[in-house]
Amino acid sequence: MSSQTSSRPSKLSVIGAGAVGSSLAYAALIRGSAREIALYDINEKKVDAEVADLQHGSQFTPTNAVMGGADISVVKDSSLVIITAGAAQKPGQTRLELAAVNANILKGLMPQLLEHAPDATYVLVTNPCDVLTVVAQKVSGLPTSRVFSTGTMLDTSRLRWGIARTCGIHQSNVHANILGEHGDSEFPVWSTARIGQIPIREWVDNDGRQVFTDEVLDSLADEAMHAAYQVIEGKGATNYAIGLTGARLCEALHSPTERLLPVSSVLNDYKGVSDVALSVTSVVSNRGVVRVLDVPMEEHELAKFRHSAETLRASLKELGF
Repeated sequence: MSSQTSSRPSKLSVIGAGAVGSSLAYAALIRGSAREIALYDINEKKVDAEVADLQHGSQFTPTNAVMGGADISVVKDSSLVIITAGAAQKPGQTRLELAAVNANILKGLMPQLLEHAPDATYVLVTNPCDVLTVVAQKVSGLPTSRVFSTGTMLDTSRLRWGIARTCGIHQSNVHANILGEHGDSEFPVWSTARIGQIPIREWVDNDGRQVFTDEVLDSLADEAMHAAYQVIEGKGATNYAIGLTGARLCEALHSPTERLLPVSSVLNDYKGVSDVALSVTSVVSNRGVVRVLDVPMEEHELAKFRHSAETLRASLKELGF
């Protein structure tokens, strides 16, 4: 991102006023994640109603500059654009099955966004976000540091919540990540997972008994990986948690302070993987993805990472990328 971009007032534009986009705009509003928030959607009646609803409560929030509508020029001069627009995931449908329709939407959308917000950083939330990150980067020609997705940020939050619930320790003391695809081939890196400074497999309860057996770890991983399907089955969409995830990422991308987050960017010879976007712990700031960290993995974890890459490569090939 240019110095001009990082020094001007922060403006977040959210593309798509559906359940995810409106929840993200709301979370950013109440957290004060950006100085200005814009919401865009092609459904004029829907987006106007969402914007009005947000504006009516802005007296009680840190941010009160809220705008939006069905004219894409509302994204003008954005420092950050988060894309949530696309076909929704249906019950029982995998994220990769959404690929073709949402890729076509994105190919038409990116040039319009770039016309009005050429200096912005672009974040994909629309699923399958890893596949669409590659599409957006290829279509836009932007550097990989400025086009990426939330990736496994939410999956990691789900995992840490499950670990914290299991051992009764506050979630801020849980250090564990899910990496790879934001989807069915993602995996937790248990080999480096810690509670405080204690390796997760060595954590014991007050009676000295091991808490995180292989069976417990497998159950926690499965719960985190399939949580979205359960939520979608029950209420039709996941929106609050991903809204908070996007707001938190927005704050990181408007700060000069570098933070470590498992976002998904297009990789270049990362553990032998190139030209696919996968979540890896990355250094993130107002310069975008500053660098991707060489995360230690055991051989079986590395095999899962490469399997995730091949899963996404097959989907991209079907799309002609």
